[in-house]
Amino acid sequence: MNRRKFLATTAAAAAATMQAASAATVTPFGQTGAPTRSTGPLPLGPLPGSRYPDSHLESAKPTLSFGPNGFPAFAGTMAVERVATGFRWAEGPVYFPAGRYVLFSDIPNNRIMRFSEDDGHVSVYRQPAMNSNGNTIDREGRLITCEHSGRRVTRTELDGSITIIADKFNGKKLNSPNDAVVAADGSIWFSDPVYGIGGFYEGLKAEPEQEKKNVYRVDPKSGEVKVVVDDFVEPNGLCFSPDEKKLYVCDTGFTDGPDNPSHIRVFDVDLAAGKASNSKVFADMPKPGITDGVRCDTEGRVWCSVGWGDPNEDGVRCYTKDADLLGKIHIPETVANLCFGGQQRNRLYICGSTSLYAVYTSVQGALKP
Repeated sequence: MNRRKFLATTAAAAAATMQAASAATVTPFGQTGAPTRSTGPLPLGPLPGSRYPDSHLESAKPTLSFGPNGFPAFAGTMAVERVATGFRWAEGPVYFPAGRYVLFSDIPNNRIMRFSEDDGHVSVYRQPAMNSNGNTIDREGRLITCEHSGRRVTRTELDGSITIIADKFNGKKLNSPNDAVVAADGSIWFSDPVYGIGGFYEGLKAEPEQEKKNVYRVDPKSGEVKVVVDDFVEPNGLCFSPDEKKLYVCDTGFTDGPDNPSHIRVFDVDLAAGKASNSKVFADMPKPGITDGVRCDTEGRVWCSVGWGDPNEDGVRCYTKDADLLGKIHIPETVANLCFGGQQRNRLYICGSTSLYAVYTSVQGALKP
């Protein structure tokens, strides 16, 4: 064998390999992925100053009675607890009853966290996580995730593999899917604002390819992605009523300008046809605050996050299905999202900026399973 010829051929092959590798280089996900050191004054456990009944629970119509009457957050001998901390922006909580744990996103740190309810252990479930935001669970117990960096909605199969549910509409990339909910028929409904492509903090900066910021539905059989609602400024958190005849969607358009909405809208839903109609404003939020996440309990009451405005409004609001305010849960941080969990679905988990909070309620969450 000609040694010089062999070396030349090997060098050429190596150069070609390096060139191919260079061509495949992509920007790393999670530009701000770095540990957050907790130095705050809030310890884990019940919030400072808590006593029974907990003053962090505020009834909208107080009268002389035991506890915050008329407000179903009151469960007697309980207090709002800070159960985990050390995150940069906690979002998208979902409870897995089979494992008794909560998964939630730490968006800038590009990871999904896991809080184990049985022993309070906190661990990293997935990193990198494509700057995941909203999470939910389908009727087969699989994780559904909205990813900013991937600009897609994915499903984590029971064997750990990941299936792309939606990443395009009309041949163009989605903006940055934000939150999702799964209906009884298996259809997946998700919101698609532009927050995840606005910079390098919660995703990767990019130009939107969609003309509008829509709410979409993914057909459970064909996988077809269709627009359900197309007139939001910035659609955000969403959930169904217990009978799935109503769809609640937060519009956080106020982040884009003072004249834009900060409210929850409600729609009539035809689940079989995959349509939402008869839109109306369900509840306005006190500006400059916004509501980011929303859940229903089994009686149709609506629980939503509040933050970004008056610190005295930071926390959770609870409304009747007729939009009467029942009360507030005060949290010492801006709240982004929430979910019901626990073996009886009566524990409300609250994502508040750097921490995960929990409070037992006297109701049960409607989300199944």
